[in-house]
Amino acid sequence: METPLSNSGNPPPKTVHRAPLALSGLDFKLLKVFKAVVEAGGFSAAQNELNVGLAAISKQISDLEIRIGMRLCTRGREGFHLTEEGRLVYQASIDLFASVDNFRDRLSSAQNELIGDLGVGVIDNTITDTNSPLVTALRKINEESPKVRFQLQASQLDEVERGVVEGRLVAGIVPVYQKREEFDYFPLYEEHSYVYCAVGHPLFSVPEADMGGNVLQDYECINHRYAIHRDKLNFARYDSFSASATQVEAVALLVKTGRFVGFLPEHYAATLVAQGQFRAVRPDLINIVTPFNLILRHNTVRSPLVKAFAQALGVDLKAPV
Repeated sequence: METPLSNSGNPPPKTVHRAPLALSGLDFKLLKVFKAVVEAGGFSAAQNELNVGLAAISKQISDLEIRIGMRLCTRGREGFHLTEEGRLVYQASIDLFASVDNFRDRLSSAQNELIGDLGVGVIDNTITDTNSPLVTALRKINEESPKVRFQLQASQLDEVERGVVEGRLVAGIVPVYQKREEFDYFPLYEEHSYVYCAVGHPLFSVPEADMGGNVLQDYECINHRYAIHRDKLNFARYDSFSASATQVEAVALLVKTGRFVGFLPEHYAATLVAQGQFRAVRPDLINIVTPFNLILRHNTVRSPLVKAFAQALGVDLKAPV
C-alpha cells in the first residue's frame, strides 16, 4: 500500500505570490518524473518506468510542489488523483517537452541527423498482419537514424487517440470506423475480417453449401465494443449480440467457448484455423473490410522526425483524406 505524501492530510499551503518560475535543469528533471507518474497512473506504477524507488519518487514530486508552490496530486487509500493545478501542470509539461523535441528536431535537421523520441500508438494484436508497414518503417528509421528513440504503445483505439490528442504520442496507426476532426488521416492498408465459430459450435460441422448469407440470424453473436461496424447488422440481428468484448483476443476467447460467433481479423484467426480450432463462416458472403490509417493531430507542425516516419510508412503528408 502506498504511504501518503507527508502533507497529504493537511490543507494545501497558502498561495505565495512569486515571480514566474525560471526553469532549471532540475525543474525539467522533476517535471519528467511528474509526467511519468501521471501517465503510469500512480507512484508505485511509475517505479519500473523511472527505475527508482517509491521513496525517491515521492520526494521528487514533493520537491516539485515546493518549487512551483502548488499541490499537484494526492494519493493514499483512495488512490492517485491529480488536483486541478496538477492537471494544468501535466498538460503544460506535455507542451513543454513537445516544444523541446521540436527544437531538437530542428537542430538535427540542420545537421542532417534525426534524433529525439518517436512516440507511436498502435492497436493491439496487429503483429500478425503482414499488410502493416509499421515494422518495416521502424526498421528503416533505426537503420538510418540510430539516435532516434522509439516509444511504442499498443492499446485500445480510444487510448491511442487520446495519446495523440494530448501530445503524449506523435502518431497513431489505427482502424478507422468514423473520423474525428481532431486528426488528419492518411491511408495505410486494409484489414479483412470474417465471422468465426469454434469446435463445439453448431455451425462448425455444417457444410458450407448448407449455409446462406443469413446464417447468423439464428446464433448468438459477440458485440465488438471497440468497433463501430454498421455492416454487421446486414448479417446478424441486433438482439443476437448477447456477449461483448473490448479487444480482439477477448473476442477470440468468447468464440473458443463454442457458444458464440464473432468477427475476427483474418490474419489473427489464421493460426487457430490452421490448428483446426476455428472455422470461418461463409467468408465469401460474410466479411468486413476496415481501413487502417496513420493519424496525426490536426493543424500541428510536422517535425522532421514525423516526416521521416511518414515517408518510411509510404505516406504522403500532403494528401490527407
